[in-house]
Amino acid sequence: MRVYLLAALFALAAPVAAHAQSADLVLCDRVAADPSDPDKPADVKGVSEIAAADVTTAIKFCKQASASSRRAMYALGRAYAANRQMADALAAWRKAADKGSSAAMVELGVAYGTGAGVAKDEAQARKLFEKAAQAGNPRGVSNLAALGSAGGGGPADPAQARTLLGKAAETNAEAQYQLGLMLSNGDGGEKDDVAARALFEKAAAQNHPGALERMGAFAQEGRGGPKDKDAAKAYYERAAALGDEDAKKALERLRCPYAIKDKQGRLVTTLCF
Repeated sequence: MRVYLLAALFALAAPVAAHAQSADLVLCDRVAADPSDPDKPADVKGVSEIAAADVTTAIKFCKQASASSRRAMYALGRAYAANRQMADALAAWRKAADKGSSAAMVELGVAYGTGAGVAKDEAQARKLFEKAAQAGNPRGVSNLAALGSAGGGGPADPAQARTLLGKAAETNAEAQYQLGLMLSNGDGGEKDDVAARALFEKAAAQNHPGALERMGAFAQEGRGGPKDKDAAKAYYERAAALGDEDAKKALERLRCPYAIKDKQGRLVTTLCF
């Protein structure tokens, strides 16, 4: 009987000990985990921004957990950044990236792309985004595409960008939008309005402003699917409510479709309804 009792006590104690070993990571996750981090377990919700009241707690427990967890090291960088300690944040992200954290690679890429805490270096940003994208990180893929678009002429390798975006577009709204743009423009392969519209529709369902605006345009013009002015207006209105300037202009054009010009072709007024 005594043997069974001791065995039962050890069985009960084992989970407690295991939990104690991961307590720092549990607390780190609770206040600082990134919802978009691919390393994050499904049962960890994460926070889009670390609350000011939680910064000190996040730094303490993420630092303690970071010795054995690259996810905690990445979260530590987030906590430092929230506390305006960019040098410490970048150091933590570099360590996490060296351990294979694609989320940390993305944050480093953003820092180099914007010159936040480091000298602006678009080539280094692209390299980090490419590495994150190759690891399957949706933000790495979408940022890589956006970086190429911002620089003019699209990504350095449009065909490769299509392939990477195709993988990320399975779950990521920004990737769906970026791939939709490439398909609608024929960048990196054949032009495909039907597939582009389907991607814009998926991203629009997640309230992506750009995708909502594109769905409005596609519905208005009948690109890749049926022409529907009422649906177009509804998409534009949703995009405009989220701040999309192109959608606001499109709504104004719908409201005032006729332009009255003088003999020299100068705009005199518009007819609005």
